[in-house]
Amino acid sequence: MSTSENTATDAPQDWKNWHEQRTETVSAPYGPLSLTGTHWLGDAVEGRIPDVPGRWSDDGDEIVLTAAAEDGISLDGAPFTGGARLTADGGPVAASRLAQGGRRLVVLRREGLWAVRVWDPKSEARRSFGGVEATPYDEKWVLPGLFRPYGESRTVQVPNADGRDRGLGLGGELAFTVDGDEHTLQVGVEEDGSLWAVFADTTSGRSSYRFRFLRPSAPAADGTVLVDFNRSLLPPCAFAAHFLCPFPPPGNSLPFDIAAGERSVRIR
Repeated sequence: MSTSENTATDAPQDWKNWHEQRTETVSAPYGPLSLTGTHWLGDAVEGRIPDVPGRWSDDGDEIVLTAAAEDGISLDGAPFTGGARLTADGGPVAASRLAQGGRRLVVLRREGLWAVRVWDPKSEARRSFGGVEATPYDEKWVLPGLFRPYGESRTVQVPNADGRDRGLGLGGELAFTVDGDEHTLQVGVEEDGSLWAVFADTTSGRSSYRFRFLRPSAPAADGTVLVDFNRSLLPPCAFAAHFLCPFPPPGNSLPFDIAAGERSVRIR
């Protein structure tokens, strides 16, 4: 059997392994299903956040937390009382500096605004999770693509899942052909050179979530890149309503069905 035949034979199993790992990741104790709130400090009344202990305030490049013993907060693994100045958490949720029992309190900064996120392994979404609905692998949806970078990166304002408009950085367009017609998606470029797109298609809001993500690898030197819609991802806000997922930018709604990849969250 040739190498190409081996690759074709292995692809469905590789996809199955990917799908199983995705299910494990999203259902982990501090995966996206455990996010129970994103609380903006600008909305806090007298520094109090509903169902979050302590008193919180914005102080420019830091936030200030004041807590008493009865609040039950720990900081860096030790019981915390008094005041602390904090910056945004940049690591894994499980390693966040603040906790209250099994809950993690994660400091977030987005476009200059501060928020506190609450992650709870006992969330209702995690308890009721029954899996990720996904279309079985179909080689039809593995397409050759071409990345065309913009001369300089662009930022467009798009609605986010929480109802606010925010900037979405775009570094170029990803071109591919379906049934003889070329289509493009505007894509962002990650620090490692990989691409990501927010897109919709004619299944969106019908047989799949209202939009999805696609994360191709870094293009080759000539711009070629594999576009595999079998690995279309549900955005985090499909798992919990407290994420700030961006909606597709103009031009990223494809005029046909993409019957591939993750479609929806199954509730048991």
